[in-house]
Amino acid sequence: MKKITPRREPPASGIEIDRVDRAILRQLQRDASISNVALAAKVHLSPPACLRRVERLREAGLIRGTVALLNPKALDAGMLVLIGVVLDRSTPESFTDFEKAAQKVPGCMECHVVTGEFDFFMLIRTRDSDSFNRLHAEKLLYLPGVRQIRTFVVLREILSTTAFPI
Repeated sequence: MKKITPRREPPASGIEIDRVDRAILRQLQRDASISNVALAAKVHLSPPACLRRVERLREAGLIRGTVALLNPKALDAGMLVLIGVVLDRSTPESFTDFEKAAQKVPGCMECHVVTGEFDFFMLIRTRDSDSFNRLHAEKLLYLPGVRQIRTFVVLREILSTTAFPI
């Protein structure tokens, strides 16, 4: 009996990626500082062919950038807080105003528009509860259009990753 495998949809980038491209992306997620020669060896390509593929993946937008992941505790930002925000109005202007202001909040690592009970979720890193209380009193309460803020202090991080499943 012949096994039928479902066809994969092409990614939103519009380019087809094969198993070698996926292997390159997995390796770069583990260590983006890997040399092209070492990467090529790991994915069984010649260095020039590997470099061409990496450049193609960058140009297609599959690789957005290359960063160093810092240790928040070592940089005095070991407290992680999730904040649910409800706006007083659901207008495009109120969302735009909040989004612009949220990008300026010190320690804000992420801000997402969500469905359900909240309009936004923010992920904030800060030193400790005292520094968060100051941030809350001086910045968060004054964000435009905010009706309600619900704060969730993270007691322990179980999983935090930047690796995308490929």
